[in-house]
Formats: sequence, structure tokens, C-alpha cells
Amino acid sequence: MKLMVIGCGGVATVAIYKCCENPIFTEILLASRTVSKCDALKEKLQSKTKAKITTATVDADSFDSLVSLMKEFKPHTVLNVALPYQDLTIMDACLECGANYVDTANYEAEDTEDPVWRAQYEKRCKEKGFTAYFDYSYQWAYDEKFKKAGLTALLGTGFDPGVTQVFSAYALKHYFDEINYIDILDCNGGDHGYAFATNFNPEINLREVSANGSYWENGHWVETKPMEIKREYDFAEVGKKDMYLLHHEEIESLAKNIPGIKRIRFFMTFGQSYLTHMKCLENVGMLRTDPVMFEGREIVPIKFLKALLPDPASLGPRTKGKTNIGCIFTGIKDGKEKTIYIYNVCDHEASYKETGAQAISYTTGVPAMIGTAMVASGTWAKTGVFNVEEFDPDPYMEALNKYGLPWVVDENPKTVE
Repeated sequence: MKLMVIGCGGVATVAIYKCCENPIFTEILLASRTVSKCDALKEKLQSKTKAKITTATVDADSFDSLVSLMKEFKPHTVLNVALPYQDLTIMDACLECGANYVDTANYEAEDTEDPVWRAQYEKRCKEKGFTAYFDYSYQWAYDEKFKKAGLTALLGTGFDPGVTQVFSAYALKHYFDEINYIDILDCNGGDHGYAFATNFNPEINLREVSANGSYWENGHWVETKPMEIKREYDFAEVGKKDMYLLHHEEIESLAKNIPGIKRIRFFMTFGQSYLTHMKCLENVGMLRTDPVMFEGREIVPIKFLKALLPDPASLGPRTKGKTNIGCIFTGIKDGKEKTIYIYNVCDHEASYKETGAQAISYTTGVPAMIGTAMVASGTWAKTGVFNVEEFDPDPYMEALNKYGLPWVVDENPKTVE
């Protein structure tokens, strides 16, 4: 089966490593604006896999560039591990060329000051009640197009979003008659030694963390100020960490697809040093996404900041410690209330030893491959646009154990107040 992978950063590197382990992928095209990265990865992996690996230059912002390459290679499925800004362009190209589509994060606009986008955004804020710059509406709107084309688009098969939603579907299938409460907990106990760095693309990371938080409760969104809600939790194999409530995209899809849900929250851990640095950068305007004039030329502050910060892909050899990501579910089984916690622990040093990437990239890249394999093999065979919780979770859960992200079910967990 022919697979085209767009992107060659930290997450893409892990996904490609894992694709090379999966015999379903017989030909893999690595495509990026920086083809030298693809060439270097091919050099590392070609002798370790039976799959034929080729490389190419592609501009993922350009429909014509994408279509030209897809028509030449004729992929069965395209895995998009580029930037969320490029999701819609890549989806359009897949429709034009008859390829299935898979990604790890939902669409968001690169320029949040664009007047046309801004008008749609403000309309959505009023209608839905949350102000995050990213949501699924743009990609869900492609459902009929993918149905008519007889193709599958699988959205958000990273860890969160992604595995957390598969955990939800698995819990509903095997442990509950009805799930009422979901708390998604994302803990990174790793230490890279820098005063300040982001574990994935700084543009996406900093925009997400500095925005208002929100959660789903009783059929509507409740919005909070950035970092307003803080809790402490004792994570297995990591220890006690402060975590903060954020808006996150899987809340939107789980609220739509899990019947009986009353509340969904998402928490992520942060150290005080990270928060202090981020607030200082925000206060001086370095998180702005709109262009500003500097010495006679336009620059986008957050893009300039990205150039100054350590490349997330370079953190692997420096990072020690573990991640712990999972979901606490409370619901009803046989008329009685019960609570379980499904989670994964991933070691930064072990991830780097295996793939050359730290655990944040590993926990996203492994599920990216698994979701792609579910679509490519026909294990998940529906036409249209879907989130991962809309399919049978069992084969995905089995693959997590097989490909390096084993999970644990705690049937007597501590809950989050």
C-alpha cells in the first residue's frame, strides 16, 4: 500500500519510523518543504524496512504543488503531520487525487487577523460559546465531499487528540453503559534543561496555552480565563504535578459522539518557570500572530520567536523523565456508578533511544501511524470525515500495546475535584 507522509519534524519522524515497522505500508513517500530532512531519514531507515522509501519536495500551502506530487505518486492514503494551518489545503488535494486523509490536529488559521476568517470566527464564538482559534467545523464541513468521493478522512489521531478519544470509546464499550464525566489529564514530567522551550511547534503550543480555557458541561461550553483553574494530581511514575484547565479539540468531538456525557475537562501540567516565561512573552507582544513592521519589513512576532527558541525536534537527547497521559471516566454500569482511569506512561529517554525523538513526539507519532494503518488496511472502513472515537476502538488499543504505547486500566483511581 502506497503512503504519502507530509512533514518531517519530530512527530513525523516517529510516525515514519513506525510506518516502516508496519508491513501494510509497502511504499512510503516522505514529502516536505525541506527535502534534506526527508533524505536524511530515508538514509537511516531504508536498510531497516522492506518498504520502498522515496523523498520529494512539496509546499503544503500550495494546492497545485500537493496535487502535482500526489498525481505522480498516486498514494492510497496521505498522512498529514505538517502544520494545522495546512489541513484544508491537503484535504482538498486528497479529494482531487482520490486519496484517503489522516491528520493529528484540527485546522486553525495561520493569520487570526484576516478579516474574512475573523468574521467567521466571531460568528462561531457567539453561536458555540468558546473563543479558541481552532475547532472542527472547517473539517467536519468536508464530510459530504469525502462521502461522494468514496474516501475516508480521519481527524486527530495523535495522543490528545487521538488516543484519549479511543480510550473513551473503549471505556464505553467495555466498562460502562453510560459515561457522564471525562477528565483528560496530560502530564509531561520531562526535563530538557533549558530555561524555556516548547515540546512541539512553538506557534501552536504557545497560542494554545495562552488562550482562554473552556470545558463542556450540561450541553454547553463554560469558558475560563487562561490558567484560571489549577489542580494538583499525583501521576503514576511521575509524581505530584500542578495542572491547568485548557480548551482542547477532543472535547468538542467527544461532546458530540459520547452519549450521556455531562462534563468533559482537559488538564495539562506546567511548571511555574514555563508559565512565567510565557506570560512575559505575551505581555511584550511576542505571541502575536499578525504582521508588524520592523525596520522596513513585516515580521510575525510568534514566527520570529519560533526562530529563537530551541527546535522541539532537538530536545530528544536532552530530555529525561516520563509522560503520563490518560482519561478518568465516571459513569454508570448495571445501574451503579463507577470510575476508571485509562492511561499510558512513556519514557523520554527510551523514546529517544528508539527513534531519536523525545516522548512528546513519540506519543503523537505512534498513534499517527496506527490511525493511518486503521484506514489503509480497511479495518476502519467508512466514507466521510470522522474522529477516532467513531470507530471500533479494540484494534487501535491492541496496536498501542504492540507499537510502544502500552496502557493501564486503574479501576480505583483518585478523581479530580
